[in-house]
Amino acid sequence: MIRENLRNVAIIAHVDHGKTTLVDAMLKQSHIFRENEKVADRVMDSNDLERERGITILSKNTAVMHNGVKINIVDTPGHADFGGEVQRVLNMVDGVLLLVDAFEGPMPQTKYVLKKALEQGLKPIVVINKIDRPDQRVSEVEEEVLELFMELEANDDQLDFPVVYASARDGIAKLSMDDESDNMDPLFDVLIKEIPAPEGDVDAPLQFMVTTLDYDEYVGKVAVGRIVRGRMKPNQQVAILDGDSERKGRIGRVYTYNGLKRVETDEAIMGDIIAFIGIEDINIGETVADAEKPEALPSISIDEPTLSMIFSVNNSPFAGKEGDFVTSRHLRDRLFREVETNVSMRVEETESPDSFKVSGRGELHIAVLIETMRREGYEMQVGKPKVIYKRINDQLCEPLEYLTVDVPQEFMGAVMENLGQRKAELINMAEVAGYLRMEFVIPARGLIGFRAQLLTATKGNGIMNHVFHGYAPYKGDIPGRTRGALVAFENGETTPYGLDSIQNRGTLFVGPNEEVYMGRIIGENARDTDMDVNPCKTKHLTNTRSSSSDDAVRLVPPRIFSLEQALEWINDDELVEVTPKSIRMRKAILDRSARAKAAKNKK
Repeated sequence: MIRENLRNVAIIAHVDHGKTTLVDAMLKQSHIFRENEKVADRVMDSNDLERERGITILSKNTAVMHNGVKINIVDTPGHADFGGEVQRVLNMVDGVLLLVDAFEGPMPQTKYVLKKALEQGLKPIVVINKIDRPDQRVSEVEEEVLELFMELEANDDQLDFPVVYASARDGIAKLSMDDESDNMDPLFDVLIKEIPAPEGDVDAPLQFMVTTLDYDEYVGKVAVGRIVRGRMKPNQQVAILDGDSERKGRIGRVYTYNGLKRVETDEAIMGDIIAFIGIEDINIGETVADAEKPEALPSISIDEPTLSMIFSVNNSPFAGKEGDFVTSRHLRDRLFREVETNVSMRVEETESPDSFKVSGRGELHIAVLIETMRREGYEMQVGKPKVIYKRINDQLCEPLEYLTVDVPQEFMGAVMENLGQRKAELINMAEVAGYLRMEFVIPARGLIGFRAQLLTATKGNGIMNHVFHGYAPYKGDIPGRTRGALVAFENGETTPYGLDSIQNRGTLFVGPNEEVYMGRIIGENARDTDMDVNPCKTKHLTNTRSSSSDDAVRLVPPRIFSLEQALEWINDDELVEVTPKSIRMRKAILDRSARAKAAKNKK
């Protein structure tokens, strides 16, 4: 059976190329919302973190109707760190919309997801977005897209891709730059014509692959995926297959998608993207099959994690003051719950009962988890990110990243020098609209802390993007942070007088009247060694006056760190203390004499 009234399509795009805005435009034109209903922009970016960062972290489904055809649209993350989400999602669709910015052209993360889509033999449609930009270069971008397809070894059918020109913000699409248009119809028409309709046997035994898990406070786990063949009904007895193991279960309610809502249904058939509840122990990658004739679908392979961090219970003097969940049991339960829905993440128990090793696809992947947890009221401390090495043919290998850096020409020397020290190799260089685009292959550990240096070296003009490239033999040592830390040596409240005496030693991270504790990092030393300082020092009163005694204290504003910046800044003997209200950096050993002893033993 071929279901002509249904299409399943995923949207692929680099961060900030307008993917979520395009879905908004399609939803608005499909009259999913009532005429006078006020609709938030970027409806697909549902959680606060996605809205703040302007990136899609979790893949989501929506459905629109056009001329009697239902189109299931799956929004995929554009950031390589969330590649685990992407690979699963592509199993649910028959084609992809590749969205490319009319100025920036195809970027490395577009390449990563597109490669996965072409490998699965999916039909691509290219949408060149933001054609209303004054600096658009549509014809050159088209050439670049074709080159990218050839580089990724697309087959002849995939190379013959249709191109749609769009401005998602204005809600228009057209098939030629000279056409007049005031709606998205041309895009819908091409989509229905080019994307294959789902094909399969409706009367065969059920096969369904779980590609995403959701969690609802009222009904528990919600499994989302596509019915590969057969039918699914509420209260149906099924077999759940995972490798060689098999167990029985009963489906609760079944839902299909309409717009952004889940709608309960009495029956779903082959080709439908659906959600169901009722089976609590179900996991991603498992097959839900007919109870009488269970047959497993091929399992999904997910890229391995490349970076790990140690999460541990907060043991600073401020522990428990700002968070609701502070014990190792709370931390353990939350981390293991995350692994159920976040398939490219791993959590392992360590020798210490208060610490857990969390491995992910990159710094952003783990930082998003930390940020989500602190917003939920968790308190913890995390160590410096470390790359995960592998032994391949008895040789120590490390993960590499493919890095693209766009900078104005005058900063090229500073960036090249910086990346040279980090063992990066220049692969390609080209000029793109006044900017130099340099492409490097660099060890993943060489990227830790690079973003801050790039912004400093290019006066805020540098743009970087990176994507996993593969493993290669260990490239040798990379120099770490070149400056030491200013460390408080007593507990107390900072004073303007105390900070004034320290600020000419380096850069301060704290302001006056702030609580600090012994071992907390309060600044960066101008030299390469750590220095113990007293920011809580007060001025002792005497009955003699000096000529400078009444001079006003002038403090330079402190440097405030975001979570990612703090993780990049710290050294191996330092930790980031994360609570719902604060991000503090500290030494792993707080006592200064114990710290000196440990350093001596290490030498």
